[in-house]
Amino acid sequence: MSNQPTFQDTLGFASVTQGINASLNKAEELMQEFSKQSEHIDWDPLKANGVYQELFSKMLQNPGNIVQANMDYWKQGLELYQNSLQAVLTGQVPVTTVTEDKTDRRFRHEGWAEQPVFNMIKQSYLLMSQYARRLVQETEGLDDKTAARADFFTQLYLDAMSPTNFLTTNPQVLDKVVETKGMNLVHGLKNMLDDLERGKGKLSISMTDYRAFELGRNIATSKGKVVYENRMFQLIQYSPLTEKVNTTPLLIVPPWINKFYILDLQEKNSMIRWLSEQGHTVFVISWINPDASYKDIGFEEYVLEGVLEAIDAVEKATGESNINTIGYCIGGTLLATTLAYMAQKKDERIKSATFFTSMLDFASPGELGLFIDDEQLTALEEKMDREGFLDGGEMSGTFNLLRANDLIWSFYINNYLLGNDPRPFDLLYWNSDSTRMPAKMHKWYLRTLYLENSLIKPGAISIKGTPIDLTAVKTPAMFVSTVDDHIAPWLSTWAGAQHFSGPVRFILGGSGHIAGIINPPAANKYGYSMTTTNKLPKNAQSWADKAVKNEGSWWPAWDDWVGKNKGDSIDARQPGDHQLPVIEDAPGRYVKTKIVNI
Repeated sequence: MSNQPTFQDTLGFASVTQGINASLNKAEELMQEFSKQSEHIDWDPLKANGVYQELFSKMLQNPGNIVQANMDYWKQGLELYQNSLQAVLTGQVPVTTVTEDKTDRRFRHEGWAEQPVFNMIKQSYLLMSQYARRLVQETEGLDDKTAARADFFTQLYLDAMSPTNFLTTNPQVLDKVVETKGMNLVHGLKNMLDDLERGKGKLSISMTDYRAFELGRNIATSKGKVVYENRMFQLIQYSPLTEKVNTTPLLIVPPWINKFYILDLQEKNSMIRWLSEQGHTVFVISWINPDASYKDIGFEEYVLEGVLEAIDAVEKATGESNINTIGYCIGGTLLATTLAYMAQKKDERIKSATFFTSMLDFASPGELGLFIDDEQLTALEEKMDREGFLDGGEMSGTFNLLRANDLIWSFYINNYLLGNDPRPFDLLYWNSDSTRMPAKMHKWYLRTLYLENSLIKPGAISIKGTPIDLTAVKTPAMFVSTVDDHIAPWLSTWAGAQHFSGPVRFILGGSGHIAGIINPPAANKYGYSMTTTNKLPKNAQSWADKAVKNEGSWWPAWDDWVGKNKGDSIDARQPGDHQLPVIEDAPGRYVKTKIVNI
């Protein structure tokens, strides 16, 4: 008899209890640590309270809208109740009162459509969501930004309250509970506690299996050497993949709010590798991941000690004074600033400039603009002054809020409610490999560019005492943007492209800020639109009406455009061939500095 399992053991209750006890002990330790760190927590970082106070004040000034919305909500709710009751009594699929958007992937499990109770829960949630957003959107008297913020915050709240996010109202989770005898919840609790520990008291939801990747081994693997470094960056020169290369080297200026290896994830989707295969001698800036000692480093240092020193280094590494350039996101903003400074100094070494999803005109910065006003910046600046930098996790958290269902709640459900371990995904590993931003630089960037939109104002910005003017830039330029970009909306990047005086081309790719750029030809995805004119019309719609739509990747079209500035064909260069000796293998030390335990 002693060898027979108990009834509880047969059901798995003993292992469940053991797992819960272990997790509770760990939770107690983490809560003690969290309480020590809670002194400086801002419980309303987005300053939503003030927005809703103004919203409710304006809402009450027109009670007629509220009454009508309530009547419509009550009528549709009664219809939903009758349809749901009939479905329960007859066993039929419920009649639909309200449906989710076709792009909404939260309710894909069959239980939401086939089981009357859960179908009613889903439709009740959708109906309530429509009602709440209607109240907000029909409120009159709010300025445009306050109205947009109220709508955005309301959607965030509704996303958080979705029945998919709760154990007892998600049929997929309940099925998993039955299937695993509750072990999914035990493992989910363990995953949550591990994420709290990794985030040092903050919930940093794991998006991928971080153990699956190692820089230089199976991600950021393109062969190359670090040939120059200073306190701001390392310069990587990649090894050639062709016997002959273009005379004109190519310098890539990536953003410093992320790491450069988004351009070199794996061989199949590495833009750096593809560029090398086209005969470009590729150089990439790998920015330092700054700590508190960089507190007083400003945007000017990124121009002078960053891009300009990199240009000097490329010239020494190749012996060529003509250089093609690419700037990605804020790296493109930095490149444009550098071009304007070089124009004032009569420095003509840059022969072409390409801007990937880069804003120069910040008048309409999209949803990111909702997070930037004087009140929010003041609070953020106080935090940066205390720490000397902005932690990259906060920046990525802001980006994630723009697509909360995809980048927050889907992982919450998968990791914690379903108890699944996240799968290996190179893009999400990169996305979690955060960087810091020096306090002085980031304060300047947010106020001067986003809040004051000074980059497009001639003479409003000076670099090393020299006023700059984008209209002085005559360098041939190509702007590549994407139609679904929430970070740098294409109409905003279009507006920035209007400020150069030289020939300007524009490509509009499919998808978003990352996938639309990292779109290798072999994938044959998304497509793009472009025209062959070197002068953009004032109106973006006029350009779009004339643009030719093409299938697949825009990479070859860009390579054709830059062709006139490639120079002659010469024997392939190797890193260390000229004046700059090899320091170490790519991807170098700087990119390996991490601020979270991944």
